[in-house]
Amino acid sequence: MPEINEQVEHISYSINGLNEAGALKWLAENFPGKVVFSSSFSYEDQAISHIILKENLPIDIFTLDTGRIFPETYSVWRSTNERYNTHIKAYYPQAAAVETLLSEKGPQSFYESLENRKECCFIRKVEPLKRALKGREIWITGLRAEHSPDRQDIPQVEYDASNNIIKYHPILHWSFDQVKAFIHEHNIPYNPLHDKGFVSIGCQPCTRAIREGEDFRAGRWWWEDAAKKECGLHVHQ
Repeated sequence: MPEINEQVEHISYSINGLNEAGALKWLAENFPGKVVFSSSFSYEDQAISHIILKENLPIDIFTLDTGRIFPETYSVWRSTNERYNTHIKAYYPQAAAVETLLSEKGPQSFYESLENRKECCFIRKVEPLKRALKGREIWITGLRAEHSPDRQDIPQVEYDASNNIIKYHPILHWSFDQVKAFIHEHNIPYNPLHDKGFVSIGCQPCTRAIREGEDFRAGRWWWEDAAKKECGLHVHQ
């Protein structure tokens, strides 16, 4: 663990003062073939994808297709591939695990308990993520501090023990207005659901538009305690 902490400190020191593109370029140069970015095609992820693809940085981009995402998400996925002449790689849940879950508990078990919902998230997101991160050393994410109470105090560079990888959150301290302005300034493809009140967009059965005055994550797993609204991809100790 001391070696990991030293590496985290070294990265933090080395990219301090660099802008997002500069920091991503430094990581790509110092960890060749070991840096990967996960995109859900959210506002945040589209902004980071733009930086990576516009600068032609050697950072692989992947997405997790849970099998239950919105048609609009597929649309922005296609638009992104076309705009940047790229092919974002997809990871899918294991078919056997999905078949067993639906056979034993039905197609909407996630509404019935927190345990069931986490089981569904694990099968559709967490397990595919572990495959996507295998052999990598740096995981780029679109996390922002405003997203949830659990993300308020996380460092921009951190060690993720559950996935044995170092994470870098390039736009952690951007405000929502900053992200939105960046998207429009650079004419970046974005999910049209954002224009309909959907802020955080995940699987279709677990996402709704938020109402005026509700917080950012209110539209995700709205039937659960707000303090527990994580799918297991980002676990902070």
